[in-house]
Amino acid sequence: MTSLREKTHLILYALLAAFIALIVFEWGMNFSGFSGNQGSAAGKVNGTAVPYARYEEVYREFTENFRRTNPGDEITPEVELGLQEQAWNVAVDQALLEEQFRKFGILVDDSEIVAALDGDNPPMIIRQNFVDPATGTLDRKRLDAARRDPKNKEMWLQIEDIVRRELKVSKLIRALQSMVHVSDRELEAVVRREYMKFSASFIPVPLDVAGADSKFPVKAEEIQAYYDSKKEQLRQPPSRKADYVFFPLVPSAKDSSVVRTELEALRAEFSATQNDSDYVKVQSDRPTGVDRQYSRADFSPEAGTVVFSNAKAGTVVGPVADNGYYRLLKVKKAVAGDPVARASHILLRFNPASRDDVAKVRERMVDIYKQLQEGVPFETLAGKYSEDPGSAARGGDLGWFGKDAMVPEFAEAVFSSRPGSLTRPVQTKFGLHIIRVNAIDQSALVCSEVVRLIRPSSETVDASRRTAMVFQMDAKEKGFEKSAAAGKLRIEKTGEFIRRAPIPSIGFNEKIAAFAFGASEGELSDVIETEKGFYVMRLTGRNDTGFRALDDDLKKRITAELVREKKEQALEKMLAELSAKPGATLETIEAGNKAFGIVQADDIRWVDGYIPGYGIDRPLVEAISGMKPGVLSKPVRTTAGYALVRLDKRVMPGDVDIKKVKVNVMPNLVRAKQEQFFAEYFASLRKNAKIEDLRK
Repeated sequence: MTSLREKTHLILYALLAAFIALIVFEWGMNFSGFSGNQGSAAGKVNGTAVPYARYEEVYREFTENFRRTNPGDEITPEVELGLQEQAWNVAVDQALLEEQFRKFGILVDDSEIVAALDGDNPPMIIRQNFVDPATGTLDRKRLDAARRDPKNKEMWLQIEDIVRRELKVSKLIRALQSMVHVSDRELEAVVRREYMKFSASFIPVPLDVAGADSKFPVKAEEIQAYYDSKKEQLRQPPSRKADYVFFPLVPSAKDSSVVRTELEALRAEFSATQNDSDYVKVQSDRPTGVDRQYSRADFSPEAGTVVFSNAKAGTVVGPVADNGYYRLLKVKKAVAGDPVARASHILLRFNPASRDDVAKVRERMVDIYKQLQEGVPFETLAGKYSEDPGSAARGGDLGWFGKDAMVPEFAEAVFSSRPGSLTRPVQTKFGLHIIRVNAIDQSALVCSEVVRLIRPSSETVDASRRTAMVFQMDAKEKGFEKSAAAGKLRIEKTGEFIRRAPIPSIGFNEKIAAFAFGASEGELSDVIETEKGFYVMRLTGRNDTGFRALDDDLKKRITAELVREKKEQALEKMLAELSAKPGATLETIEAGNKAFGIVQADDIRWVDGYIPGYGIDRPLVEAISGMKPGVLSKPVRTTAGYALVRLDKRVMPGDVDIKKVKVNVMPNLVRAKQEQFFAEYFASLRKNAKIEDLRK
C-alpha cells in the first residue's frame, strides 16, 4: 500500500493516460476513429483488424507533433522508427479500448452528447478550446456561436465523435470503479500501521555471510529447469543475431578543409550582421544557436581551450574544430555560470553482493593507490586498470561536465573537491571510482554561432563504398572470417535484436533489419549503406520460437540468480537453526557469534520503511509491523539478506484521532486501490491480447 499511497495525487484520467490520453484526446479535430474497411490491415488485435489507414493517421499526428516540438530537428531513420512504434502501440491500445466498450456494453446516444455539451462540466475537448484561461470559466457565448455557425458543421461532427469516446471512457472507468471496495478491517489495518510507531531489536545478516559464490555451484540442468519455469516471462517477438564488418564514413582532410574555408569566408559577414537569428537559421546546421550561454562542458577539451582563451565581447572566434563540426562563435559577453569540472577516473566494476568480488576490488584499489603514491602517472594506471574503455583510452579523462551530467554520488565527490586532488573512493551503480579532479571552472560565454557538420564528400563516400564492396565480394568467395583477417578488419557482433527495435551497437536501421529478417542463417548481405557508413552483415542466428534463447548471456544471468537463491536458502536455514535452539534470544545468538551485532531502534515508521540509526529497509519494517511483541522471529527477509527480529513494543501516538484519520484516509485508500486495479487490469489486457504486427 505504500507505493500506492505515493500515487494518490493522480486523478483517474491520469491513471489511463498512457492507455487513453493519446487515443481519445490528443488528436483534436483530426480524430475519426475506426470506420470499418479502410484498406489493408496494419495488424490484428484479438482477431480484429487494425486498419492501415488508422495506423498511418496516428503516425502522421506523432510526426507533426515531433516537428512542432523540435523545430529544426531532422527526422532521422532512428526517430522515424521510434515514432512508428509509438503509433503502433497507440493503435493497438485503441483496439483494446474498443473491445472493452463492447465487453461492458458501453454505448452513448446523441442525447447524452447534447447534455454533456450543455452541462456545467463540459467534456475535455470543450474545456480545451472554450475555457477562458484568465478566469478558468467556460465562455458559453463563444461555444454556442461556434455550434450554430453552419461553417463548423463538419468540425462539430468530429467534436461530437471525440465527446462520444470521452463519455464512453467515463462509463468504463465507473464500471471498473464499481469492482473496487475497501473493508472496515482493511481501513483499520492501514490506519494503525500508518500512524503507529514501533520499537524493535534485530540482528541483520547480509547475504555474504552464507559464504563465497564458489560454495554454491550451479549445474547445467538447474539452469535449464529455471529457464523452463520462467519461460512465459521470456516471451519475445522473433529475433536475429548477426556478425558484421563496418566501414565508417570518415571525412577526409580535404573534406574538413572545405568546411573550414566556408566558415572562414563567413567571419566578416557574421560579425557585421545585426540579425543573428536570421543569419544563423540560413547558415548554420544548428538553427537554434542564438544568444546561448556556453560553458567549457559544451565543447571538447581542445575546442574549449581555444574558445575560452580567445573570447572577448564583440569578437568572432573560430572556425574551431569540435567533434566532427566546425564552429564559428560571435561572443556577446562573458558571464559567471554554473560550475563545471574536468576530471579523470579509474573505474573498477564489481558485484556488491559478492564478498569475493568486493575483496578483489579492494585489493586492486590498494595497489593502484600505492602506485600513485610512488609516482606512476594516473593516465598510465587508468589505461591499465580502468574498466571504462572510452575514458581509459584517454588516460581516464572524462572531459568537462556539469553536475547534472554525472550520477549524484560521482558529481558530489568531484564538485566538493579541490582541483588537483584525488577524491575518496566513490561507489556508484557503475562500480567503484578513483577520481582525480583536474579543474573546476565557472566561466561562461553568451554567444551566437554558425555550426557546420564536416560531411564526407561524394568522393570520400565513393571510396568507402568501393572498399566495402571489395570486402563483400571477397568474403563471398573466401569466407567472412578469412577476408576480415586478410584485411585486418574487425568483426563485430550485434547480439540478439527484434524487428522494430534498436540493434545493439548500431541503433535503429530498417535496411539492416530487412536483411536480417529476410535472410537465411549464414547468409551474407550486400553492402548496406547508412548515414554513418557501410555494413557487410552475416546472419548468425534466427529465433522464431517466441521466447528468448538460452544463450551464454542469459545463462550467466540465471546462474547469478540461482547462486543468490542458494545463498538465501543457506542463510535462512542457518538463522532458523539458531533461533530454534531452546531458550534462544537475540542476546544469546549474538554472544555465540562474534560477527553478529544487535541493532535496537525506536520510532520505526511503517509509512516510509525508515529505521532510525539504520536506514530504510521496507521488507524488514513490513515484517516488524506484523509481529507479536516479545517473540523472537523466524528469519525475516531484508533488503540485503535476512534478520532475526524481536518486536519490543508498538505505540499509537496519543494525539492521533483514529476516527478522524479514517475519514481522511478512506478516499485516498479507495483511490489507491482503484489505481492499482486499473493499472493491473489494463496491463493484463495487453499481456493477454493476441497482437499481430503485419506492418512491413
